[in-house]
Amino acid sequence: MDLNADLGEAFGTWTRGDDAAMFPLITSASVACGMHAGDPVTMLDTCRAAYELDVNVGAHLGYPDLAGFGLRSLDMTFDDLFGAVLYQLGALDGVAHAVGASVNYIKLHGALYDRTVRDAEQASAVIAAIQAYDPGLPVLGLPGSALLEIARDAGHPVVAEAFPDRAYFPDGTLVQRTQEGAVLLDAGQVAERAVRLATKGEVEAVDGTVLRIEPQSLCLHGDTPGSVSVAAAVRAGLEAAGVELESFA
Repeated sequence: MDLNADLGEAFGTWTRGDDAAMFPLITSASVACGMHAGDPVTMLDTCRAAYELDVNVGAHLGYPDLAGFGLRSLDMTFDDLFGAVLYQLGALDGVAHAVGASVNYIKLHGALYDRTVRDAEQASAVIAAIQAYDPGLPVLGLPGSALLEIARDAGHPVVAEAFPDRAYFPDGTLVQRTQEGAVLLDAGQVAERAVRLATKGEVEAVDGTVLRIEPQSLCLHGDTPGSVSVAAAVRAGLEAAGVELESFA
């Protein structure tokens, strides 16, 4: 099982999360590319740390919305979103190569992630840009989303992920982070959900419905309160359950 986390989300003098403490606990790092968070130096430092610690690097792509941390949905045209994806992907890939690393997968952030679960036009723009840049790049995303379906149809490898620290609706979509209870903060609860996902392929929705999910990666968030303790509990729980942790790439 892969453990991924969103890292490199500092910007200028603003810090967000504890990347140094998160790195030893994960196998893949989705690195912000400068549009929803991150800056050139942060990108460089994050990619260098990932390379030195043998952590897989992914491009974490978001809307051009630094002020809103990429959590506000934008009605971008196909061409505008196509260009924004290429811009971010090229920037991180260049920085990664400078320190010996490489971008090995794609993951969307925040509102863009949520929007492309159902918005086929925006999902198509994202996939078209990735296809133009590197048709072999795996796309990490929510099972059943428009994004993964369009990626699969375009011949991209896709990787299904699940969220032990997020609440699910019965239809398999995530409860939006603006709603109370959307993010789970209890380390024991999150670890228990992670083990259940990894060993049984299931998670309980907010109404008690048991959802069947077969993830190849579990996402942990590095920017929430107590994130390091949660990640440590998840890793310890998975290892105790006999789950082998390794990157999917």
